[in-house]
Amino acid sequence: MRHRYLTADVFTDRPFGGNPLAVFPDARNIPPGRMQQVARELNLSETVFVLPPDDPAHTRKLRIFTPGQELPFAGHPTVGTAHVLAALEEIPLVEPATRIVFEEGVGPVPVTIRVQRGVPVFAQLTAARLPEQGPPAPPAADLAALLSLDPDDVLDGEDRAETWSCGVGFLFVPVQSRAALGRVRLRQDLWETMLAGSWAPHLFVLCREPELPGSALRARMFAPAMGIAEDPATGGACSALGGWIAARAKERQGTLRLVVEQGFEMGRPSLLHLEVDLQEGTPTAVRVGGATVLMSQGWMEAGE
Repeated sequence: MRHRYLTADVFTDRPFGGNPLAVFPDARNIPPGRMQQVARELNLSETVFVLPPDDPAHTRKLRIFTPGQELPFAGHPTVGTAHVLAALEEIPLVEPATRIVFEEGVGPVPVTIRVQRGVPVFAQLTAARLPEQGPPAPPAADLAALLSLDPDDVLDGEDRAETWSCGVGFLFVPVQSRAALGRVRLRQDLWETMLAGSWAPHLFVLCREPELPGSALRARMFAPAMGIAEDPATGGACSALGGWIAARAKERQGTLRLVVEQGFEMGRPSLLHLEVDLQEGTPTAVRVGGATVLMSQGWMEAGE
């Protein structure tokens, strides 16, 4: 049986930037056991299979797969699928903003689609789970070796490495500079012994030296456990980053707003817009958004 799919570049307003995504807008007749095979065949960071919601009050149910595993939540698939369904007119749009809810493994995920002249221009998710801090990170010297960096390249002290999750665990590793970030080369052998079976096996390496005016951070993400050597834009990690940021913010109330650069070293520049609502220094909501560009469509023999 033939099934339609579309691809889109997410967290960018330009073709061939951002993070590529495949979306099957109607996956009702794709066997669940075939979805992982389809994701591996397409070999993008994630592939989304759209299904009717379990709760009729919600918009759709999403199943999200990397080439290596199914995820309970991921940012760029959530943002990109909202844009794709809106562009296909499967979601009625109301200006200036349309609010929908996707069902994902972590629970209901609210999404706001900004609309101009009847078309989607920006989508922003609200994380279903607030950031949760995990176990302590490995020592800075060990992380430097893991990333093929000099010991002084990995920060310690206040801006130390920590683990955080909004449904998927990430190890956040701050480095001294954009130059150090560009030198990162993940050592697979050390990753297998240090992180492969850990609470947060996926690495989000960041620095406070962005390239573009208006950006606050520059980052790279490595996820061998997902079958992803390096990811151009990681909304799930950016959601969890809200916990790391809030723990270091001088502000105790209000909303933190910052732009994270990712994917530049891969030739896939991406901009992720992060918002963190704070009450007495504690996150009460985390939102991640960005633009999306439709790229292609096709058909796949994905049935039995």
